Amino acid sequence: MTSDRPGSPPRLPLAVLVLGATIFCLGTSEFMLAGLLPDLARDLDVSIPAAGGLISGFAVGMVVGAPAMALLTLRLPRRTTLLVSAVVFAVAHLAAVVVDDYATLLATRVVAAVACATFWAVAAVTAVAISPPGATARAMAVVVGGLTVANVVGVPLGSLVGSQGGWRAAFLAVGLLTLLATVATALLVPETREVGDASYGAVLRRELRTFRRAPLWVALGTTALFQAAVFCTFSYLAPVVTDVGGLTEGWVPVVLLAFGLGSVAGVALGGRYADRNLLLNVQASLVALAVALVVLAATADLPGAIVASSALFGIAAFSIASAINARVLGLAGDAPTLASAVNVSAFNVGNALGPALGGLVLAAGAGYRAPVAVSLALTAGALGLALLSRRIERSPDPSVTLAP
Repeated sequence: MTSDRPGSPPRLPLAVLVLGATIFCLGTSEFMLAGLLPDLARDLDVSIPAAGGLISGFAVGMVVGAPAMALLTLRLPRRTTLLVSAVVFAVAHLAAVVVDDYATLLATRVVAAVACATFWAVAAVTAVAISPPGATARAMAVVVGGLTVANVVGVPLGSLVGSQGGWRAAFLAVGLLTLLATVATALLVPETREVGDASYGAVLRRELRTFRRAPLWVALGTTALFQAAVFCTFSYLAPVVTDVGGLTEGWVPVVLLAFGLGSVAGVALGGRYADRNLLLNVQASLVALAVALVVLAATADLPGAIVASSALFGIAAFSIASAINARVLGLAGDAPTLASAVNVSAFNVGNALGPALGGLVLAAGAGYRAPVAVSLALTAGALGLALLSRRIERSPDPSVTLAP
């Protein structure tokens, strides 16, 4: 649990790494589908836009599933919830392998999304609970790192497996890997919540009371806005490379890889320093994101610079992730389960809102730099909320500022 060297950061338990590894499996499934759509559409005899509905279905399952399952599992031991949700996720993928129609496959994706949201929310709470004092943000960096590594490593591997064996082979691989991760979770992740004698109603009231804290709502709003800012630009990065930068389509994977590597570095950097001051880290990361967006827009038509500016964008975009997650859990106090779940929903609201806003300005006839301007406005809004949070916390009673 602690480091052998005086003055060095305390060690994280192995269980935190197991949670991060399971998140890697979940994240690979979430993101790899984009590369499998053409093969999947041909196999199921649907259009590619229709097949894209599987991505939307997963997003809806994440947004709705996280808080809904948090409410349903409040009285369950967290370890039990982790194991059940991971098994359901794996089974949904194994079932998809034998599906031969679109509607049933969509149903398996929604089920997988609900299980994914459930695991993610409880894993965040568990990682913080089993970590030593002063290491909560580093623990969150490992958990979030599973998602970023999935982007950099898991998604290309999923696409490779899909190209060689078809989309069903990719789903089979994710299902089997998730089962292995579930076994590791069963063996190494301890229980962190005693169910006790409290009734469901008492536990629910305690969790809901958390949402009377104004700083928590501000933090959730910050999550949604910054995530929207990131995905408003990231979703249209490919046409920026080809249409604005004048590069061939072969450069798109290189730019996306640069962003992915930057995101891994950003999570590591944020996790290393965030525990010193979570709110300051959030504010500094948002300023860095604004700077990175300006640099990206300024260098979009410079072929030699777009790769580097995309890496910088990735670093800034993910340096905040550990701090904002740890901050939400800290503001929730002794009732973090529902707050963590709503934070998962806030992330996914941002994932949906950002591309939609970017699409609106593009549909209005603006160029491919326009989403960057929208991202800057969203970043400014997120920074405004983060500054408001500091002001609220300096008030005489910052913990409960909303009317009952």
